[in-house]
Amino acid sequence: MPEVSQDALNPSGKEAVERVVSLSEAAAKRVLSLAEKKENRGQNFRIAVSGGGCQGFSYGFSFDDTVNEGDHLFTRAGATLVVDDASLDLLAGSEVDFVEDLMGAYFRVTNPNADSTCGCGTSFSI
Repeated sequence: MPEVSQDALNPSGKEAVERVVSLSEAAAKRVLSLAEKKENRGQNFRIAVSGGGCQGFSYGFSFDDTVNEGDHLFTRAGATLVVDDASLDLLAGSEVDFVEDLMGAYFRVTNPNADSTCGCGTSFSI
């Protein structure tokens, strides 16, 4: 399973650079904080894209204890994000951030592949 560290990203592999999902510093801190909770210990933070939502695709975040063949691991500041290969095709070049504002606290994905997003930011179209 490929692993790419954003602390020391090697730009020499063109495909690795293009097929990357990055974590912002705020997202990495939040993932580490959530990983300390009893129910999440020893598990991986995963983002996946599935069909649904008002725009056709939606983002899903979860903690689970599996890393499957074909999964890609991206790290920043000790936090690891797991992305399955099919989702990576739709997420390539995206950044996952953690935001706290008047709407609440949530993970936000900035996806350069999305043609449009819904108002809540959890659904997108390509």
